Amino acid sequence: MADTCGQVLLGSGLTVLSHPLMYIKVLIQVGHEPLAPTLGRNLFGRQVYQLPGLFAYAKHIIKIDGKAGLFKGLGPRLCAGSIGTIVHSRVLQKCQEEGTLQVLGGQQKAAEGSLQHVVNETTKEMVARSCATIVTHPFHVITLRCMVQFIGRETKYSGVFDSIVTIYREEGMLGFFAGLIPRLLCDVLSLWICNLLAHAINTYAIDDSMSHTGEIKNCSQAVTGFFASMLTYPFVLVSNLMAVNNCGLAGGLPPYASVYPTWVDCWRHLSREGNMSRGNSLFFRKLPAGKMYAVDQQRFF
Repeated sequence: MADTCGQVLLGSGLTVLSHPLMYIKVLIQVGHEPLAPTLGRNLFGRQVYQLPGLFAYAKHIIKIDGKAGLFKGLGPRLCAGSIGTIVHSRVLQKCQEEGTLQVLGGQQKAAEGSLQHVVNETTKEMVARSCATIVTHPFHVITLRCMVQFIGRETKYSGVFDSIVTIYREEGMLGFFAGLIPRLLCDVLSLWICNLLAHAINTYAIDDSMSHTGEIKNCSQAVTGFFASMLTYPFVLVSNLMAVNNCGLAGGLPPYASVYPTWVDCWRHLSREGNMSRGNSLFFRKLPAGKMYAVDQQRFF
């Protein structure tokens, strides 16, 4: 219990610190570009038109809403993080105690570091993460909608409880789980890619006789985690867009977004437009090829 409380406190602190970054990323994902492109230089020194990065975007938000404006949606996000940590910890503990989900090898205990052990542990982690994601997704939806209100200057989602009532009244229970499927797919695929790739590197590329083997293996886990997050980013983008799509906010309606019947339709549309990586980077954001900037709409078309 003490470990879980520590994880909740640590997670809450990191959530507060990282919230402005997520806020800006979500606005970019939706397609809101309040600042016109400027002429700058890329990493190779060539002159190119660039979109405003993290700091320019943050200054724009502060100019309109003050410094507190950078923390819109923080309340429901803290709720999601705290509840998610508790659910994840309890489910994972239950799986470990009962010794369930031994995918390979039956009841035989797998050797540490073996493929059997990696698959079994990854399966338990997958179940725990999935449960946490499902339970906390309503708070995630509220967080995103609180953020996207910045575009149309709406106040429809003003608090956790008021937002719950609004979503239930307008969309029913399904409204709380908008965008859940691509988010679950992202979590599952990212976890398996990261762990299996790290196992392959640690088994076939790293010799146990090498010095600092432990540090190298930890580094490989971090690198594979970053690689997995890059591969699964389109699922994050689609999930966030579906969470705010057609919810009555300007950021979830045309011209910022089409009304998508399903998340697959959203995926196909983004793929056709070449926007599958939109919002992936907050620095060195280049002007999209073949796109025109609409000053009055503050977006590209």
